[in-house]
Amino acid sequence: MSVVEQMLDTHPGNRGFGVEGKLRACIEACGECAQVCTLCADACLGERDVAELVTCVRADLDCADLCEATQRVLSRRTEGDDTLVRALVKACAEACRMCGEECERHASRHEHCWVCAEACRRCESACRELLAAL
Repeated sequence: MSVVEQMLDTHPGNRGFGVEGKLRACIEACGECAQVCTLCADACLGERDVAELVTCVRADLDCADLCEATQRVLSRRTEGDDTLVRALVKACAEACRMCGEECERHASRHEHCWVCAEACRRCESACRELLAAL
């Protein structure tokens, strides 16, 4: 069990909501996706055809920023604003969808885009599952 899992298990803000598993999955997926998108953007910048990847780099960076913000807000469980949480998780899911689609356009030529598209899909799914449970 990771330290983050221990914190979530012991945090009083998580008791009684019934979404602990989906919350944990979303927090973890957001963290992974943010890191992968940042790495993908950097890898795109190292490619010879970087001019063709400008939209991908922007999508990667936007997605990484939203995933990081979502991860941080979801980690604050004490008396949070559910309206804000829902809006942020919904925006994160949409950013992941868009980034995943953009990365898929380049996946046949750039393996890092394939890896990123997969991480985006996992995060989008985790966000949508959490939204359904809230």
